[in-house]
Amino acid sequence: MALPIYLGLVHYPIYNKKNEVITTAITNFDIHDIARTARTYEINRYFIIHPLDSQKALAEEIIAYWQQGYGGVYNPDRKDALSIVDISTDIAGVIERITAETGRTPIVVTTDARKFDNMISYSGLRKVIASGDVPCLLLFGTGWGIESSVMRQFDYILEPIYGPGPYNHLPVRAAVAIILDRLLGETWWE
Repeated sequence: MALPIYLGLVHYPIYNKKNEVITTAITNFDIHDIARTARTYEINRYFIIHPLDSQKALAEEIIAYWQQGYGGVYNPDRKDALSIVDISTDIAGVIERITAETGRTPIVVTTDARKFDNMISYSGLRKVIASGDVPCLLLFGTGWGIESSVMRQFDYILEPIYGPGPYNHLPVRAAVAIILDRLLGETWWE
């Protein structure tokens, strides 16, 4: 049996459209929509990774509304989905928490629309996940992607998602859904 899969949404260090390194803002849609997708694909935990206390407080307030507030009564499905959301200051802290929880250091796989040397295909990563040897942390960047030197620190970078044309700038919520389906969804093509 495969060990747990974790997901992280990274807000720093991120490129903006001018190729400057910035910290992006947390969005309400990213919290709920990614949580719902992650819960559907049985992700163990979805980490929102942000260094700023004010942004972490915003995320905590949104999560609390759906966990302890009226939102959880009004929409129990969303309460269930948000039960897997956690907040962390940085990627290293997420890796430490997964290692403590599972007793194994996770492989870390980042995603990007750019190409890198240590890329892995969807079928290749499906095999790694199915082997059950180690937990897996899938990181998704916001803005215009995670800073390049950070990207190169991890085990793999998943190949980009390509559509039929040259345009390639999916919203992160869509990329998460497509990638989780490719990695963990039914093998309809067999």
